[in-house]
Amino acid sequence: MKKDNIIQIKSYDFAVKIVNLYQYLSRERKEFVLSKQLLRSGTSIGANIEEAIGGQSRKDFYSKLTISYKEARETHYWLRLLRDTDYLSQKESDLLLDDIEEILKIIGSIQKTIRNS
Repeated sequence: MKKDNIIQIKSYDFAVKIVNLYQYLSRERKEFVLSKQLLRSGTSIGANIEEAIGGQSRKDFYSKLTISYKEARETHYWLRLLRDTDYLSQKESDLLLDDIEEILKIIGSIQKTIRNS
């Protein structure tokens, strides 16, 4: 992993947090449905960024990046839902929501740069 690829680093670190949250929700809170959805979308962000980096063309890169953005939007939804159904506290969700909003801004900025070049 390149040291200066901020979205690669942030999406990986976020995925680790999501895996840990999934383990907590399933073990401690006995929540299996929403947490599984969160696990899928939250780890897919970084996986698609990795695929984008290895893309065969600019179009392929942009396509995978777009999938990452959609997965990040979905993750944002599941985090809010878990908070609003009291599976996560406001404090727990705020930290993760801040992270995902930052990831969304970075991906959106990359997409904009690609579209405008």
